[in-house]
Amino acid sequence: MCFPQDIWQGFHWSFFINVQGLIISLSRFEAQLALGNLPAAKTELATATDLMLASGASMELAGSFSHTQYEQSVRPTMAPPQVKSTNFSGLMSWEHAALMQIWKRLRPAFEHLPTELQPQHQAFVQAYKSLAIAHRAVCEKFGGADSGSIRFDQGYALDTLDKFSQSRLRLIDPSNQAAESCPFHLN
Repeated sequence: MCFPQDIWQGFHWSFFINVQGLIISLSRFEAQLALGNLPAAKTELATATDLMLASGASMELAGSFSHTQYEQSVRPTMAPPQVKSTNFSGLMSWEHAALMQIWKRLRPAFEHLPTELQPQHQAFVQAYKSLAIAHRAVCEKFGGADSGSIRFDQGYALDTLDKFSQSRLRLIDPSNQAAESCPFHLN
């Protein structure tokens, strides 16, 4: 029998392992793009896309228990005295910081990608949108439409998450090309 805390923690570990792989793939993508090796760059971006999709699946599975179980046994583990911080968040992880650094570095490259890489880039952006939707669904399931998060207790967690998602989307799709290609884009 899996307990909610085990599910939450295990799938967050899986999420962060996928993000670590994403950081490696995007670093390799960046290097291959700089070398002009477009076939290798495409392979790395395809791998990053797969890792982004896996991250979204991990996020979705992390929330595979009830709202009551979350409130009673999971949320309390993310606040003092279980953690030292009063504003605990995944934003505090080194993985998040490293991913944001590489996305910021890649923003100009994403804006001016060679034509050969644009279809793979669109798949990458769609994979991010899938992750963002999964994250939003978990947040909403656990009360994010009615209250703040542990880190941002003022306002509504879903509003904050939507703002973060939009700012990250602008990093990886600065020309908004992927949104134009899909009628179901994230608003």
